[in-house]
Amino acid sequence: MADKRDYYEVLGVSRDVTAEDLKKAYRKLAVKFHPDKNPDDKSAEGKFKEVGEAYDVLSDDQKRAAYDRYGHAAFAGGMGGPSAGGGGFHDPFDIFRDVFGGGGGGGIFEQFFGGGGGGGAGGRRRDGPQRGSDLRYGMEISLEDAAHGVEREIEYERSASCKICSGSGSASGGGKKTCRTCGGVGQVISSRGFFQIQQTCPDCSGSGEMISDPCRNCSGTGRSKERTKVRVKVPAGIEDGSRLRSTGNGDLGVKNGPAGDLYIVVQVKAHEIFEREGSDLHCDIPLSFGTAALGGELTVPTMESKASVKVPAGTQNGTTFRLRGKGMKILGEDRHGDLYVHVQIAVPTKLNAEQREKLDEFAKSLGEQTSPMEETFFEKAKKFFR
Repeated sequence: MADKRDYYEVLGVSRDVTAEDLKKAYRKLAVKFHPDKNPDDKSAEGKFKEVGEAYDVLSDDQKRAAYDRYGHAAFAGGMGGPSAGGGGFHDPFDIFRDVFGGGGGGGIFEQFFGGGGGGGAGGRRRDGPQRGSDLRYGMEISLEDAAHGVEREIEYERSASCKICSGSGSASGGGKKTCRTCGGVGQVISSRGFFQIQQTCPDCSGSGEMISDPCRNCSGTGRSKERTKVRVKVPAGIEDGSRLRSTGNGDLGVKNGPAGDLYIVVQVKAHEIFEREGSDLHCDIPLSFGTAALGGELTVPTMESKASVKVPAGTQNGTTFRLRGKGMKILGEDRHGDLYVHVQIAVPTKLNAEQREKLDEFAKSLGEQTSPMEETFFEKAKKFFR
């Protein structure tokens, strides 16, 4: 045991060191003596193993207690110390997996030093086809179109396969060659001190190939802009702001990847007569004073044609009539909402002498007679002034 240095001395810490400070000390020494930073340096390799062995013992509470009591003798004779089991010393990457979120290989520390599962150049894949972007198109329709449904042809611009080079990106159709920068891998490795960083090849953008004779129409991308026409069916009952999806009519993907989708955002224009509220419609209809007083029939417009409403005598201003099933079609159902007609009594603004005289006689004939609306108001007023 005499040839082994004290584990606390190896890590440069005191015997009362906390677990966090112990981890920091080990991390610093592991980086300092790592074989990738010190290639062909047997001394550094020995120290790297030594700090790993020391940390393996001192980071374990039970092993540390045994070491504090018996020293290196605690692990002699196969007592389960750092030389027991499989490996000889603490895995130097474990602490970096914890710190950088590796867990299961391939963490940031292993990427820097080339460790971990399949991290060499032979294990890297070049970028493959990528899905194209989705597109958005705004379509404005009338309330009548929203009520009955409509079919429209729209025209828009999207990225499609270049017709000149048939999507190859090469003017001759076969001018592709392996990228010299990355050797066809699509990735390059640059050194930053003792770190190695893997990046997408800047010359071929990760494809691993270069085009010797780029197509002038698409500049070698294999895609070009084109005007496209698509027929869109707008279902009856659609609401303002709804989106319709046309699958596969978006931009073509990179490297012949699948096309994205086209989203048609429907905007329903405001109507001159009707105001929509979900599947119901509302409208204000003028009602003559005579019809309101004597009663009669009122013809009102609907989304289909027109309908008649029976107006009882003495109808007051603002009275609402409900016409069931005369509203908007409910999307995806065989039902309609309702139409609410709000009557607005039309008071004449221009009267001739004869009309004024007759109206004056009518007003005098009413005397103190009041309407239900007036009665309600005066009852409330009396309570207010008491």
